[in-house]
Amino acid sequence: MSTATLLLNPIAFSIGAIKVHWYGLILGLAALVGLYLAIREGKRFGIPQDFFMDMLLLGVPSAIIGARIYYVAFKWEDYRDNLWDVFKIWNGGIAIYGALIGAIICAVIYFRYKGYNFWRIADICAPGLLIGQAIGRWGNFVNQEAYGGPTEETFLRNQLHLPDFIVNQMNVNGVFHHPTFLYESLWSIVGVILLLVIRRLKFVRAGELFAFYFIWYSIGRFFIERVRTDSLAFQGPDWMASFLDALWSPMVWMGFEPGYLDPNYGNVRISQLLAIFIIVVAVIFIIVRRRKGSSVPRYSDPIVSSKAGIDQVPDVTPEQVFRPEQDMVPPATTTDKLPKEDTDEDKKEHL
Repeated sequence: MSTATLLLNPIAFSIGAIKVHWYGLILGLAALVGLYLAIREGKRFGIPQDFFMDMLLLGVPSAIIGARIYYVAFKWEDYRDNLWDVFKIWNGGIAIYGALIGAIICAVIYFRYKGYNFWRIADICAPGLLIGQAIGRWGNFVNQEAYGGPTEETFLRNQLHLPDFIVNQMNVNGVFHHPTFLYESLWSIVGVILLLVIRRLKFVRAGELFAFYFIWYSIGRFFIERVRTDSLAFQGPDWMASFLDALWSPMVWMGFEPGYLDPNYGNVRISQLLAIFIIVVAVIFIIVRRRKGSSVPRYSDPIVSSKAGIDQVPDVTPEQVFRPEQDMVPPATTTDKLPKEDTDEDKKEHL
């Protein structure tokens, strides 16, 4: 067994005393790629890019605050005697579900201020959110964190066929671990592709794409979370822990083992329980929207702000916005406006 290794330096470069970490750069790239996808789709609906840029400037701080509050709330024992440590996010300790909660709260307020329906814009942003999570997980890879339980090097090389730079980075203190960052990243990329396909289907209603994003991510997170060794948890009833174990059992057939969870800390992983809750709520949401039928707009319907003068867009279809040169009707020629020669009956009427 090789010795412990951290092949990649977490610090990308330094500017004087300021150290720029790869983690921050990767998160920045994730945000920009997600923004690009939202702006690109927003153009089909005539929504200006400034709207999405302002959304990002407000959403990122909200997501960071939400992620930190969520983490600290479930780790309060570690912070109640050292309140200053709550603000030291550079030492780690953020949660993706908390980030989503913070970002959604910010989005609800911002979209209402701009006069847009929340579900319409949330649908546009869904692929960008998922691709951002796919890219952001590679920050965990550089920091050699958020990995899974121990595994054999042969499993990583021969069964998963992972490249050397990933296998070697998963060697922590002489023990190889599951690259859960990679599992979640690949799952998210597949989800992005599905979202891009689904949103072109004519029957998709407003809000359903956003709901599918949560369903897809939560399914993957439920199974991947159990492999990790750093899960937030609590002491729940035995029946709940057994129920989660039963749902996770297909992973055992695939050769995976649960990551270690200190029994004194908890027996129910919060992210697994929350994932199930989100899936159930999202499915119910889609069913309810479907029963409303025509009262719910389709994804492809025009998006118009209810506030005049704030990002107002013309009442056209996305297809017309996307292909204006194909949908423009040529103006009538002057010959069309020339009066026709009067018939005999017309002359009699004039007389």
